[in-house]
Amino acid sequence: MPLEKIVLDHGRAWALWRILESEEALAAQNPWDILSPTVTNPQKRREWLAGRVLVKHIMHELGLPFSGITKDEFGKPFLKGYSFHLSLSHSFPYVAALLDKSQSAGIDLEQPKEKLLKIAPRVLHVDEAADAGADIIKHCIYWCAKEALVKVHGKKDLTFAKNLMVSSFSMKDEGDLLGRIIVDDREQVVPLYYMRYPNFVLVFSKRSTS
Repeated sequence: MPLEKIVLDHGRAWALWRILESEEALAAQNPWDILSPTVTNPQKRREWLAGRVLVKHIMHELGLPFSGITKDEFGKPFLKGYSFHLSLSHSFPYVAALLDKSQSAGIDLEQPKEKLLKIAPRVLHVDEAADAGADIIKHCIYWCAKEALVKVHGKKDLTFAKNLMVSSFSMKDEGDLLGRIIVDDREQVVPLYYMRYPNFVLVFSKRSTS
């Protein structure tokens, strides 16, 4: 079964899906949303469809019907007919989703690649770059953490190295991170959690107590 993991926790849920189905098989499970014909890459089409199927599975586990996904003017996804916060991420062949009933949510997954080292100077603050060094896994965790923070923020007016900060950490197989979203004179502290898998990294926002 492509559903690799699902975690439910008091009005909050996240799940991970491995795409094994064909586009036709995924489309047959998605009667709600219409995939834009401008998305011509077969891999991207399967990711888009798998995201909807994954969210449907999460909603089923929560005992709620699913009617599809819509987006706001910033591209942030929302569940049709619900006030749940929703975040999606994909890096073929994996798709992840996070739902939260009360707080803005962010989830991101990425496969460690050499390009992360190349873009690090414009993505990481000097302190983050020093902490990551040449460790591509740690670079990947920082990248996913910042992408998750962008999704929590919900808008596209952020500079990764300036507005998004992640505190240094000792890398384990999984653990807590502390992120900050800094815009003008306001700072939002966002607790995060990371998990290392054999061929990708996953980071998602935790419930904030503030």
